[in-house]
Amino acid sequence: MTRSLILAAALLLGSSAGSRAVAAPTVSVAAAANLVYALDALNTAFRGAAPDITVTSTTSASGTLFAQLKNGAPFDVFLSADTAYPAQVVRAGLGDAATLRTFATGRLVFWTMRPDLDGTDIAGVVRDARVRKLAIAQPRTAPYGRAAQAALEKLDAWPAAQPKLVIGESISQTAQFVQTGNADAGFVAMSIVLAPKLASQGHWWEVPPARYASVPLDHAVVLTTRGAANPAARRYWEFLASEPAKKILRTYGYNVP
Repeated sequence: MTRSLILAAALLLGSSAGSRAVAAPTVSVAAAANLVYALDALNTAFRGAAPDITVTSTTSASGTLFAQLKNGAPFDVFLSADTAYPAQVVRAGLGDAATLRTFATGRLVFWTMRPDLDGTDIAGVVRDARVRKLAIAQPRTAPYGRAAQAALEKLDAWPAAQPKLVIGESISQTAQFVQTGNADAGFVAMSIVLAPKLASQGHWWEVPPARYASVPLDHAVVLTTRGAANPAARRYWEFLASEPAKKILRTYGYNVP
C-alpha cells in the first residue's frame, strides 16, 4: 500500500472514531397517555438542564407499553399510570428494581362539552336518557379506565353505564371522543383538561378519589434493563424527582410525593 493510501485510511478511521465519540446521548421514554401534555413540558425542561441529551417519547396506555416492552421495544424509561405494570416489568427481568418509585398521583375527572349536563351528580348524568354515549379508557390496559369503572361501580351506576360505553384505547383517545362530541361525556385525566390546548373547552368535575380508592392512580417510573445501563436515562430518572419537574406535574393537576 502506498504512503498516500495508508494516510488516507488512517484519516478515515480517525474520522469514524471521532464521530462515534461525539454522538449525542439519547434516552427513549415510554409514558402513559395521560402524561402526553405534561411530558412535552417535562422534556423541554429536561433538555434545558441537559442540552447534550436527545429525548424521544412514546405515549400509549400503560398496559400497551408494557406489552411492547415484553416484545422487545427499546425503551429506557417507563412512566406508568399505576405501580402494577412497572412492578411486572421488574418481575419479568426487564427493569431495574432499585429504580422503581412513585413520582406522581393522577386525578380522575368527569368531562363534557355539553352545558346542559351537571357533573356534580355523575350517577344522575350517566342514567340521563340524553346521554347516549359515555367514554372511558379500556379498563384492561388503562389504569384511568379501571378507575372510571371503579367509580361507576361505587356510584351504583355501572349497569346503567355499560350500554352507553365508548371505549378508548388510551385516556388520550377517550378525551378525543369527548372533545369532538363523539361521546356526550366521559372520564379522563385532570392533566388533560388542564392542558393549555384544552383548558377552556367544556366543563369538568373532579371525581372524589374515595370513589376509586380500590384503583389508586399512583404513577410509577422504572428504568428498563437497557435504561439502567444508559447514563442519559438515569439523568432523566433523577430529573423527575427534581423541583422543576414536580412544579410542572403540579401545574397539570398531579399530586407529587
